[in-house]
Amino acid sequence: MLPSSPLSRRAMLGRTAYGIGGIALASLLQQQGLLANPALAGGAPQHFDLTPKPAHGFGQAKAMISMFMQGGPSHIDMFEPKPELAKLDGKDFPGEIKYDDAAGASREVMGPQWKFKPRGESGIEMSDLIPYMGSIADEMTLIRSMHTGVNNHGQSIYALLNGQIVGGRPTLGSWITYGLGSDNQDLPAYVALTDPRGLPVLGVDNFSNGWLPSVYQGTVVRSKEPRILNLDPPLSLKGEAQSRYLKFVQGLNREHADARPGESDLEARIQSFELAARMQTAAKEALDISQESEATKKLYGLDKPATEEFGKRCLIARRMVERGVRFVSIFTGNQTWDHHSNILTSLPKACAQVDQPAAALVLDLKQRGLLDSTVVHWGGEMGRLPVIQNRAGAKDRVTVGRDHNTYGFSMWVAGGGFKAGYAHGATDEFGHHAVDKVVNHYDYHATLLHLFGLDPKKLTYKRNGTEQVLVENPSARVVSELLA
Repeated sequence: MLPSSPLSRRAMLGRTAYGIGGIALASLLQQQGLLANPALAGGAPQHFDLTPKPAHGFGQAKAMISMFMQGGPSHIDMFEPKPELAKLDGKDFPGEIKYDDAAGASREVMGPQWKFKPRGESGIEMSDLIPYMGSIADEMTLIRSMHTGVNNHGQSIYALLNGQIVGGRPTLGSWITYGLGSDNQDLPAYVALTDPRGLPVLGVDNFSNGWLPSVYQGTVVRSKEPRILNLDPPLSLKGEAQSRYLKFVQGLNREHADARPGESDLEARIQSFELAARMQTAAKEALDISQESEATKKLYGLDKPATEEFGKRCLIARRMVERGVRFVSIFTGNQTWDHHSNILTSLPKACAQVDQPAAALVLDLKQRGLLDSTVVHWGGEMGRLPVIQNRAGAKDRVTVGRDHNTYGFSMWVAGGGFKAGYAHGATDEFGHHAVDKVVNHYDYHATLLHLFGLDPKKLTYKRNGTEQVLVENPSARVVSELLA
């Protein structure tokens, strides 16, 4: 029925406000990536969980422990001998240098400051700074030609952890748990062991699930006791009372979720609540290193002040993968390895904290028959330059350091199908640029996924109608030379 008189502006807005509001809301949701995926409309809601899932093909690796040395360990002083650079010590650098901090830069060459020698039967040369890592040379693949090419911490960390130089994306641990689930439903699939000195640069982005469902995010295990808060219920809820309460809450949660199909964040929240209840027993047992033998504790350096803290976290990591946890990240503190100055004292101190525990982790996994199925990684987001930084007019080198270098640096991996007793690639004679058998971050990711039996092109997640992947660069390759 037509109105008897023309609509006023106020009446028109009143009658159409809900429609305009709905259009505006839909527009805002679409801009923020929160609108439901049209491709899924009318289809069955997706369900995400941590139950074990089949790989795309055979994969020797079943778990991974990553020891991330944030800041940039000096490959020139630790992992890659440079005799030509040693000859140039104190002279002007003969080529072009890509500085990150031009204000503190110089052209004065600083050769390796510690002696190198062959290690193990493989004869891989490493410096005197890391004798324990040198003792496991025959178990590792030492990659001397890593490259990200984005010369600052944040971008290079993102490149190595989520495949791109920007944040907001799922990290490697999230992708692997998304692809394979977990073999233990009573512990988190993805664990982050943080440093007592604080979170690393970028904070929780280092173990973020990005836009993957939140069930795949890293679970923080604290650096000190209690390592997981609130594991024990209050006295009023212990025993049968808690069981009845949890059963009741679970029923309410499930009714709530059933009425809202496709809400993956809600489903993940419910799963995390249920996991927390199961962890009351499982996590306490997994984190209880008092059960370990005195010989094992000594192996990890728990009897020494310098190595005790990092050693405990390495030992916990082994206990986690032993119980079916898929991915464990062990982080050093914020900028622990960022030696722009005082490298002659700071680098030995940093090495002394992690050298013995890192080697012990590999040895312990091997003696328990777990190394063949567990990838162990040690490395940072960059190396250092071959020239002095921050001399500040002093004649001696007491205060000097080295600037960032993401164009060529070293890290090592062991187990899980990687070749043992092998040094791969090289930087140029100055240690600046990777020039032989270069391994880019996306090649590294493709190789890791291959060892887990995951195809980088098939490990996808549909987001806003687009198939998202960890490895986006079309030139990425599985580095077969690294494989056993």
